[in-house]
Amino acid sequence: MELRPKVSLILPAFNERQRIGQTIREARAYFQSRGLTHEILVAADGTDGTREHVRELAQTTPNLHVLGGPERRGKGYGIRQAVGLARGVFVGFSDADNKTPIDEFDKILPHLAAGAEVVIGSRGLAGSNIERPQKWYRRLGSKGFRTLLRLLLGLPGVRDTQCGFKFFRHDAARDLFARQTIDGYMFDVEILYLARRAGYRIVEVPVRWRDDGDSRLRLFSGNLRNLLDVLRIRFGLNRPRPTPAVLPLKAVNRKSA
Repeated sequence: MELRPKVSLILPAFNERQRIGQTIREARAYFQSRGLTHEILVAADGTDGTREHVRELAQTTPNLHVLGGPERRGKGYGIRQAVGLARGVFVGFSDADNKTPIDEFDKILPHLAAGAEVVIGSRGLAGSNIERPQKWYRRLGSKGFRTLLRLLLGLPGVRDTQCGFKFFRHDAARDLFARQTIDGYMFDVEILYLARRAGYRIVEVPVRWRDDGDSRLRLFSGNLRNLLDVLRIRFGLNRPRPTPAVLPLKAVNRKSA
C-alpha cells in the first residue's frame, strides 16, 4: 500500500515550460532536506507545452503528477481539480514561477501542525520581505482592491488575500474546494471567504516574495472580471455548481516512489 504523503504541493502552471522544471527540483530538494514525504501535482491547462513537458519529467520523477487539458479553464479550476486528487495530510499551492520560495514553508508548517486549518503567506505583515516589488501602478491597484474587499467581504485580520502561497489541513481543503466556484484569479478570495464563514482558523504569516514582472492580468479587462467575481462571491450572483474532480487517480500521470 502506498503511504500517504505529509504534503501535497499543487503548482498551477500556464506558459511555464521554461521554469517549471527548476521549480519542481527546488520543491523536491526542500521537502527531502526536511524529511517531509510529499507529492507534487502540476495543474497545467492550455496548449503551451507545459503539461507535456511535466508529463515527460514525471516518467523519471517520483511522486510528480500532472493534470489538465488543452482548454484553458482558469487557475481556480485547476487547483480545485488537484485538491480533489491530493492525498497529503497538508495540501497547498504555490506559484509555478517561485514568487514565494518553497523554503518559506518552514513558517507555515508549525501552524498547520498546531491545528490551524488554513495558513497563508502574506506580503503585508511586519516581517514580510519584498525582494522585488511590483510596478507602482500594480501596487496602487492592489491597494484599491484590498479596500474593495474589506467593504464587500470583510475578511477581518487578512492583510493579503492574493499571495499565491496557501496551505490547508486536508479535510479543510477538501471541504472548501468542494464548495468553491470561481475558476479565475479570485478563487482564493472565495476560499478565504468560505473559510471565515465556516469558522476555520486562518493564520497569516509573513513571507519572502519577489515579482517576476510577468503578470498575466490585463489591467482593465482583468480587473473588471475580478470585480464581477467578487460580487458573485458576496452575493452569489449566477453562481454555478463547482465542477468536481472526476478523474480517477490512475487517470492522472502518477508515478510512485
